[in-house]
Amino acid sequence: MKTVTSIEELETLYSEPVPASLTKVTAKMTPLYRQWIEASKFVVVSSVGPEGTDASPRGDDGPVVRIADEQTVLLPDWKGNNRIDTLRNIVRDDRVSLMFMVPGCTNVVRINGTAVLAVDEGLRESFAKGGKLPATVIVVRIGEMYFQCAKAIMRANLWGGDAPEVPTAGQFIKEMKSDFDAEGYDSGYPEYAKGRFW
Repeated sequence: MKTVTSIEELETLYSEPVPASLTKVTAKMTPLYRQWIEASKFVVVSSVGPEGTDASPRGDDGPVVRIADEQTVLLPDWKGNNRIDTLRNIVRDDRVSLMFMVPGCTNVVRINGTAVLAVDEGLRESFAKGGKLPATVIVVRIGEMYFQCAKAIMRANLWGGDAPEVPTAGQFIKEMKSDFDAEGYDSGYPEYAKGRFW
């Protein structure tokens, strides 16, 4: 396999960037980017650490992040599986990227920046839901933000058509642990998860 080994070689394979792909970048939250972010209930958080990279999906029943100011967004860390891969990475390397999606929309909005984990009681309490608090709040400082070209979601027809038949979570676990009750796990999970969203 022939591979690319230098930036110079890479740049010979592509044309100049489309001008709009550069002028769309902002270093702070603008009114229109605010409107998009506040409509997004889903974000993928990408981070990097000594063990490698991580991309973690996060969702909520309203805006997935709170905009604190034009340079800062706040992401409550709700109960999950406690692997805390993303959080471990942020503690050791503050670089993060966020990819916000809105169902039915073909654009994606990205934030690249740095993050810290806040544990202030008042901040955590400001996110309270059903008497539950996030263990931490990911505080992201915006370095740059921009919308991503719609072609990828359009090509994939991401929001159209019927969902394909794919393996379930229980089947994935059973593939690694043969005596696992995949059917019981899958049938019981929706009810189990309801009480653990926050």
